[in-house]
Parts: sequence; C-alpha cells; structure tokens
Amino acid sequence: MSEFIKGMDISTLLELENLGAKFYDKRKEKDLLSILQSYGVNAVRLRLWHDPYTEDGTAYGAGTNDLPTTIALAKRALAMGMDFLLDIHYSDFWTDPGKQILPKAWKNYDVEHLEKVMYDYTRETMEALKEEDAFPTMVQVGNELSNGLLWPFGKVPEYENIARFVNAGIRGVRAVDEQIPIMIHLDNGGNNRLYREWFDNFLKNGGEDFQVIGLSYYPFWHGTLQDLEDNMNDIAVRYGKDLIVAEVSMGFTMKDYKDREGLTPAQRKGMATKPELAAKVEYDMTPQGQADFMQDIMERIAKVPEGKGKGFYYWEPAWLPVKGSGWATPDSLEYIGDKGPCGNEWANQALFDYDGNALPALNVIRDFAES
Repeated sequence: MSEFIKGMDISTLLELENLGAKFYDKRKEKDLLSILQSYGVNAVRLRLWHDPYTEDGTAYGAGTNDLPTTIALAKRALAMGMDFLLDIHYSDFWTDPGKQILPKAWKNYDVEHLEKVMYDYTRETMEALKEEDAFPTMVQVGNELSNGLLWPFGKVPEYENIARFVNAGIRGVRAVDEQIPIMIHLDNGGNNRLYREWFDNFLKNGGEDFQVIGLSYYPFWHGTLQDLEDNMNDIAVRYGKDLIVAEVSMGFTMKDYKDREGLTPAQRKGMATKPELAAKVEYDMTPQGQADFMQDIMERIAKVPEGKGKGFYYWEPAWLPVKGSGWATPDSLEYIGDKGPCGNEWANQALFDYDGNALPALNVIRDFAES
C-alpha cells in the first residue's frame, strides 16, 4: 500500500443507475467512476451480503449486494486500474454494532458449524471472484465488529468465539491468496478504549494473520477529530498495523430532500432532518464545510506515526435521493427486526448534490498529497 488510498464505497451504484440516477461534473453527464477517478479516487469498497432476498426471491434493497452485483461493480473498477476492497458482512443484510444477524441459511448452526461455514463461504467467495477476474486487492473479514459477529455466539464478550469466527474467515481468504492484505474493521473511530479492549482480547484469544485495522468515523456519532487522531496514533504503535478509515462521511447541507423520494413522512427519515446531529460536527454542513472536513481528516490520517495511516474510503458518496432507493425495505426490516422507516438516510452526506453534481470536496481529495 505505497499509494495513499482515496477510496469510495459505491455499493449502491447499480441500483442507483437502474433507477435513473445521473452524475455530472462541470454540468456534463458522465459515468460515476470516471468522475471519481478524475478527482484522484484510486480504490473502491464493495459490501457483500450472503443472500439479500426473501425466501420467494424478493430483493432486500439498499443495493441488494449479492455476489453477482459485487462482481459487476468490481470488474468496472478494476478495468479502470482502481483497487478493490471486498467488505464481507457475513449476513444477509446490514451488519454494524447494533446488528450482526446470522444468514438465514446458517440460523440453526452451532459454533463448530459456524466456524466451518465461515471458512467455506469465504474460500468459495474468493474462488468465485478469482474465476470471474474480479479479485480484490484487500479483504475485510466482517463489518464494524465492535460488538462481534454471528450473534449470539460471537457477541461481545464472547471473544473466544469471535476469534474463532474471524480466524476462519481469514483462513478462507488465505486458502486462495496467501499475500492479500486483510482488514479487521470496528466502528467508533474516536473511542480508544473500544479499540484497545477489542484487539487486546482478539489477540489474546489467538487472533491471526491480519495487516490492517479499519476504523469508521462519522463526526456526528464518533467523537471529535482529535479523538480520532489520538486513537489512530495510539493503536498504530500499540498493534503495529496499517490503519485505514474504512468509512467516513460529512454533510454538505441541511436542506431536506423529501420531495425527491416520493415517500410519506412515516416512510422516511433523513440525516438532513436531524439538526441535533449536525450540532455535534466541528465543520458547517455546507459544501465548503464538507471540503474543509475532508482536508482536515486526510491530513490527520497522513500524520499517523510510522507511516501507518494509509488512507480512507468515503461511504456511499453517490447515494442520491432517487425514488426507490432507500436503506431498507419492509422485507429486509423484517429480517433484521427493525421497525424502520425505509427512506434514504444519506443523501446530504454524499459528494454529489441532490441533482448529481460533483461537490467541492472532490477537488480537495484530488489535490491532497502526503507531505
């Protein structure tokens, strides 16, 4: 990882394109990846869900990120010379610190069977990507594992099982490629106590071969930028791993986008309607504030001790508020046990305005160079 990673998670792109989303740079319509690459983006991150469909085949939405979708997007990025971080969720839908739901196909498995299927599924996924010429350049075993994975068996504080499951995934990757960098990813990048406790316990319980610690940092949830910097500086030295901010975003407006979604108030909730969150952010929720935030966070990543700060992935920079694309559907809400609602919660965090025009933060990303 010699080049500073300027990455983007574009997992919803196929869905957005199918729903008619269009992207513009200097008022000219262009392919999203072409626009991003022209602004210095050199990597994409793609999530993978195990089986994001109901038993009768209805899609769960939010990109419906099954293996064919991941392959299609990976091929497009790789053909342009971009790197590809594969983000395996080990669930049929979203995973994060609040939910790590077993895939439907694994729901009756015990710990031993889950360890085996983690290995088998990971190995088979890697083999399929290799066969399709869509092989990643880095693999993330699990997503935001702060509270574990494969609940209830791998839920904190069951660190012995967490290590068994994560190690099985790592072995699945290594069965296909012995050298590819592997990331372990937690949320709440400003919480040093969380990272120390989690990785100390993971290593104590036999945590194996990984090269990168991934951090999520959302300024409205995860503390100050100084909190993030302090945590990165500590864990870089403590664990000797490369660090990547695997998820980050910042708002560019507080203007709502309800008229674009075609939903009733009961069907939607948006970041733009939550001023209490904006009040926690150190920069203004404006295009210039977004650009200033990105300059600041890139500088802090680049200054991590021993050159361990390797870059970032901006989360869903192109998730426009188009009708039909939300974070969940009634079927996927049922799977994760969430009452919803289902609208787009992210459009004012994108790097494109609601009409699909590139925002100034992309200029800052393009022009940033490590000192």
